[in-house]
Formats: sequence, structure tokens, C-alpha cells
Amino acid sequence: MENVGVIGAGSWGCALALQLLGNSHKVTMWTHRQSQAMSMNDTRRNDKLPEAILPETLEITSDLEVALKNKTMIVLAVPSVATRSTLEKMKPFVSIDQLICCVSKGIEEGTLMGQCDIIADVLGDDQKMGVLSGPSHAEEVVKHLPTVVVAAATEEAWAKQIQNAFMNQYFRVYTSRDVIGTEIGASLKNVIAIAAGISDGLGYGDNSKAALITRGIKEISELAIAMGGQQETLSGLAGTGDLIVTCSSMHSRNRRAGMLIGQGMSMEEAMNQVHMVVEGVYSAKAALALGNKYNVTLPIVEIVNQILFEGLDPRDAVLKLMLRDKKPENGSF
Repeated sequence: MENVGVIGAGSWGCALALQLLGNSHKVTMWTHRQSQAMSMNDTRRNDKLPEAILPETLEITSDLEVALKNKTMIVLAVPSVATRSTLEKMKPFVSIDQLICCVSKGIEEGTLMGQCDIIADVLGDDQKMGVLSGPSHAEEVVKHLPTVVVAAATEEAWAKQIQNAFMNQYFRVYTSRDVIGTEIGASLKNVIAIAAGISDGLGYGDNSKAALITRGIKEISELAIAMGGQQETLSGLAGTGDLIVTCSSMHSRNRRAGMLIGQGMSMEEAMNQVHMVVEGVYSAKAALALGNKYNVTLPIVEIVNQILFEGLDPRDAVLKLMLRDKKPENGSF
């Protein structure tokens, strides 16, 4: 049995806390807001995941030391923009024998670091760590709908520890050594999902969505491979699988924000309407910068940046994509 601290009480952190609790692990869930901790302890509900009941066996706290002390595994489930600042607060209470399972998805804009790079930067290269990723909306996981994900780590033992902690009859976990490919797939799919949502908001159809998903996975794959990731990862759950669900699901906050932008809202208005962190907005600039760094062309990512930050009209953006120079799909004649 693991003794787990879940750092972050959003919808995904809460769903994973319940998943671990259901697997007979001891779980403490931390929120940075004392008022939220008090409310959840009183009502045994989380307003980010209202359909879920929080059992009395789930310890809820706003005390970071309590959430981390004597834990065998730490699940890092804060928004990616808060990863570094949260890790800095965690540092006095974390030891190298604790495995950190990161479920946050995003690239740090200033440094272009993935989540595991940030963990290593703050806690040290010898920290045990891995990531959990794949097509897995919290709203479906708490209903015990069949879900399949990937646990990636540089050490097999770490990946298997994550696999063993989370896996059961409705939540299947595969292992992988490809942390880079898994993280890039997780981060860039949110940017592509904004584009897919914009397409939906403009009233475009299935043809448009299929094209965005297909060309989107090509962009993600080319960047991940240039950075040292594996094609198999991007063709699997952490790449194509996660992209499909994020581009098409009603639960996807990135798609929802994109739809609102396609319907005429500004980026700020759309984010306020969604009421949750839209990770793709924060990863868009960093993704484009990574493309420039590794000399990988990312047309969809570039267009999303222009819509979000340069005021490009979404309809004009579609024309820019459609009227790019003629070229073969794969290779050349």
C-alpha cells in the first residue's frame, strides 16, 4: 500500500485522489486555499468535480508539510504555470526516496522546460519522478468508465510503481521510458485542442476537425522526435489518444475556450467563461519557441499564437492555413 500526497485539488487531482483511495492506498489531498480545504472537509464535495463524493477516509489539508510528510508517492497535480512555485514550497518537506508522479501538462514559457525538467531543476537530478498521461478526463474517471493511460519514467521501477498504484479493472496503465515524448504530447495537444475548438466555434464540420487532429499530431510528433522522443509514443495513448479526446470531448476546457474564441470572444473572455485553467493558452508561446529552437515548423501552433496574442481573426487564420504553399503530405516525389 502506498501513502500518497496529492498536491492540487482541482478536478484531475481530486479524481486521482479518489482513484488511489479506491485502490486501498492512504491518501492526503492538499489545496493551497484554506477556505477550500475547510469547505471540502465540511461538505465532502469539490466544486471542481461536483459529481464526486469525498469519503471521510480522504484526508484534506492546506498544510503542505502534512500532505508530504511520510509519503511514499507524491502526485503533483497543480496547473503547470504553478509547478515551479509549488515545488519551491514543497522542497523543505520532500526527500529523494519519495517518488513524484507529475500529472500536470505544460511547458514553462521562460525556460522551455517540461514538467520533469522543472522538478529536477528545483529538487535535484536525483529525485525519483515520472509522469502519468493519456486520454483521461476526470469527469469520466470518477464514474469508473474504462480509461487507459501511460506512466512514463526514465527508470522502469518508477514507472511500475506508478502503474501499480493507479491500475485497476477500469483504469489501465501502460509503462514507458519516453518521458520527453509523453510530456510533449501532453503539452502540445492542449494548443491543438484550442484550434479544434475554434473550428467548432466557427461552425466548421468533421472534415475540419479530422484535418486539425491529423496535422496536429504531425506537428507534435516532429517536435517530440527532434527533442529525443519516440514516434511510437506519439502514435499511442500519450500522443494521438490524448489529442483525440482533448480535441473532441465536451469535458475539454481547451476545446471549450477555443469554441468561445471562434464564436467571437477574446482570449481573456473565453478563459473567464471556462472558469478553469486553460493550459493550452500558457503552453502556446513556449511550444512555438521550442519549434524555433529545434527548427521544426508548427503551422497550427503558430496560428493559435496569432489568434490568442496578436488579434488575428479566426476566419482569416483558417485561410492562412488553407493557402499555405503546396507541398506533399509525406516525403517528396
